[in-house]
Amino acid sequence: MELEDQWWKGQLAADIYQALRYKELKLPSFKGQSPQLNLRRYFADLIAIVSNRFRLCPAARHLAVYLLDLFMDRYDVTVQQLHMVSLSCLLLASKFEEREDRVPKLETLNSLGCMISMNLVLTKQGLLHMELLLLETFQWNLYLPTAAHFIEYYLSMAVQEGDLHDGWPMTSFEKTKLYMAKYADYFLEVSLQDHQFLCFSPSLVSAACVATSRLILHLSPTWPPRLVCLTGYTWDNLVPCAEKLLIAHDSDVKEANKQKLQQPGPPTQQQGQTVYHGSGQTASMAQYLHRSSVQYPPQQAQPPGLAPPHRPASYLSHSAAGLQAPNPSTQPITAASQDPKSGFPNRDYQVSMHYTCAAPCFDR
Repeated sequence: MELEDQWWKGQLAADIYQALRYKELKLPSFKGQSPQLNLRRYFADLIAIVSNRFRLCPAARHLAVYLLDLFMDRYDVTVQQLHMVSLSCLLLASKFEEREDRVPKLETLNSLGCMISMNLVLTKQGLLHMELLLLETFQWNLYLPTAAHFIEYYLSMAVQEGDLHDGWPMTSFEKTKLYMAKYADYFLEVSLQDHQFLCFSPSLVSAACVATSRLILHLSPTWPPRLVCLTGYTWDNLVPCAEKLLIAHDSDVKEANKQKLQQPGPPTQQQGQTVYHGSGQTASMAQYLHRSSVQYPPQQAQPPGLAPPHRPASYLSHSAAGLQAPNPSTQPITAASQDPKSGFPNRDYQVSMHYTCAAPCFDR
């Protein structure tokens, strides 16, 4: 979002936040009853690819996927129609969250590589008809808070000068804030990939993204009183959601390490070793989840800062090459679809398959 839209830095930030919290209490319920629920991840990926191509804000991307979830939950939509529904959700979300000049144009949409690879052609009449159907479904109300709407407000207090890293004072406050933002963004994308996160309120998911980021970065205390006061959530409130996020992170890191070992050249670390702490320790996240305030003991060596192991990669660099139509027996909106993927990953919480690496948040 542009600087003038950064409400979390303004004088009305607390009031806007309270309005968002009040609005989320009235969000439509999600029952997870769509017959095409197994295709949700594919269409969430399609929305993410197009969103990043046009550099749309995270709020637009998350709102688009949420609109898709609610629409699929209410209607038995065919696979042919889901392409049109997904992109119409993105267009509506971008019109609601972005400036007019940032909203994708029809001609540009049809010229995208992912659209050409799927032989997918959108028409003005088709989009207008679908947008009208969506608006009528939601009673012309798109004021639907998502986790992305809360994250910046929480990040404004996520890191403070008094926080410790591995029991030592931080060597670089600004660098720590940068890594915190990268990790929180990563966990936001994780939450977008699985509909099971819809059982949590958006503000709780956002708070859990900050909490898991602090845990991964070895900041202590893990969930300080100022964040309890800011978010209204205790550590115990966040544990169920944080556990799902950490399962995804742990699986992605292990898969990335496995892929690195399979690459030619000298291995950078021993097989089976999972490193995700700045101190280089190997640990299971489960041992930290049920502690309300994790304090890390000082190390014997020189006080570490946020060292090179934490180098977030371009995990949002979506490419159209990995996106294919979900069903070869159906035809998308106006033309034939491509062959399907061999199958979706068999674990519950995977960062989506269109990423360049299975665990793309770090470069180890």
